[in-house]
Amino acid sequence: MITFKIGDRVIYPNQGLGVIENIQEEGYDGERFRILHLRILANNTLVLVPSASAEEIGIRKLISERAVKEIFDFMKNGEIEVTMNWKGRYKEHVNLMRSGTILDMVAVLKSLYYLSLIKPLSFREKKMMEKAKELIVAEISVASSMPIPQIERKIIATLSSCFKDVKASLDI
Repeated sequence: MITFKIGDRVIYPNQGLGVIENIQEEGYDGERFRILHLRILANNTLVLVPSASAEEIGIRKLISERAVKEIFDFMKNGEIEVTMNWKGRYKEHVNLMRSGTILDMVAVLKSLYYLSLIKPLSFREKKMMEKAKELIVAEISVASSMPIPQIERKIIATLSSCFKDVKASLDI
């Protein structure tokens, strides 16, 4: 079980980077619960989460600087699994985004980026691709202490390089 303390930077699945502002013991129905007061930085929302449920929800600590290299290595490799059935693919991507792991979000971004090269994405898939990119960029930026625009450029360059042959085959 992950233990959190005040000041920890954490990732809340599908919401992004947050900071634990407070941890309180609260009673409800005769039981005592440890409640995390989590501030989502993207929209300044305060979320109260029972600490016992944090792991189940997918709340996790920020990735390490060392993990950033692994993420870019994963983006670089040309391996991609894409379900061509829109409904199945969308459901799979929603589940991956809910997991909260950065590699799952990168898999969604990579898959949708690839698809955008071979066909126009639906409105929902475009929004999901932007959300995945936004969450990944924010976490990598904080973990590596690099500015957001620099991380965005690096991600796009990495994906473009990974799928350069796909792009070339479309230009024929």
